[in-house]
Amino acid sequence: MTRSQSLVVMTTHPQGGVVDKRRILLLGATGYTGQRVLRELLARGEAPTLVGRNRTKMLALADRLEAELPVAEVEVTSTADLARLLEPSDVVLSTVGPFMQLGMATVTAAAQAGAHYLDSAGEGSFVRRVFELDAVAAARGASVVPAFGYDYVPGNLAGALALTRAGERARRIEVGYFLTRSGHGDELRYRSTLRDAFTLTTGGTRTTLVASAAEDAFAYRRPRPRAPARLVEERTGKRVRTFSYAGMKRAALTVAGSEHLGLPEVFPQLDSVDVCLGWFGRWTRPLRTTTALTAPLLRSETARAAVTRLSQRLPGSHREPDSDGRSLVIAVARDDSGRPLATTALTGPDPYELTASLLAWGAVHAAVPDAALTPGVHGPVAAFGLDTLRLGAAEAGLHQADEPSARRP
Repeated sequence: MTRSQSLVVMTTHPQGGVVDKRRILLLGATGYTGQRVLRELLARGEAPTLVGRNRTKMLALADRLEAELPVAEVEVTSTADLARLLEPSDVVLSTVGPFMQLGMATVTAAAQAGAHYLDSAGEGSFVRRVFELDAVAAARGASVVPAFGYDYVPGNLAGALALTRAGERARRIEVGYFLTRSGHGDELRYRSTLRDAFTLTTGGTRTTLVASAAEDAFAYRRPRPRAPARLVEERTGKRVRTFSYAGMKRAALTVAGSEHLGLPEVFPQLDSVDVCLGWFGRWTRPLRTTTALTAPLLRSETARAAVTRLSQRLPGSHREPDSDGRSLVIAVARDDSGRPLATTALTGPDPYELTASLLAWGAVHAAVPDAALTPGVHGPVAAFGLDTLRLGAAEAGLHQADEPSARRP
């Protein structure tokens, strides 16, 4: 038998006795993000089962990494095929995107099987659909946490820390995601540019960004005065928020994120949740104008399909991101009048390293039989608990900006 040919993986059902450790299954291992997640898992001494359509590619990847790994050839868009593979004691990691096109079968199968599930999704529309599986997941004992990477763990964590500091007076939370670079002085004062949005990201990320302009987005707020806050339909980039931190002001466009769903379940007093993307520097407000002008044109399915096709043909789609990228996430908790009560900033490695580290940590933590995860579909704070998530994020390199470990020269 060659290095990575079929290995038998013993999985114990709950009714069959104590499970020493849950099996970790990784979907999308041959892709850019998937390979980074796999390397992180191997570095932690794990031997995940690789799941995908192409057995040859998965075996070749395992051989290249000199790892003996089980391989399962499955049609990842078939819930029925995945259901035959998954067990209640499994931990499923999915990096197979675009998630709205390819991801629902996996998360549905995991929820129905009672398996824990994490993914690297950055598509707000997908996250919203996953939350509709809450009753199924809770009934089966599965803990399902979509968007467990750079999108959107840092914002959930920063938001929860700011809201905890602010106390019961907090009614609003604003979260901003920014890119910085190391080696350019104080990274907290680095002002990102439109060029950074191209050179610090992958083609897949840029495809998702462009395609999101053609999708319905959402926000969490009161639809009218004195009405209870809830998810409301709102186009991408409808608002621009300004974040002041470290003596700098940064503008960011509103987007759909998991914070809209995850933070109100932990902090029910919230009346407003804004999640914002601030990768574009001085181009932020012109981009907002562009999205406002094009929004009426994108209401037709034909126009949306055209934008999606265009997004898949952007230049530099196969270029790897620059290696000096860093992440900065800022959360501001406010009272009902808009007065700031508390601000938390988190810094960490580039979005892809951070995503891989978070997913690997989450999988290893969830694979422990007595891990305390909340059944159902949740944001990361509700699923893992704030203290556990904070420690896990620190292990992945995500630190509060006032900590010495958070800064790089």
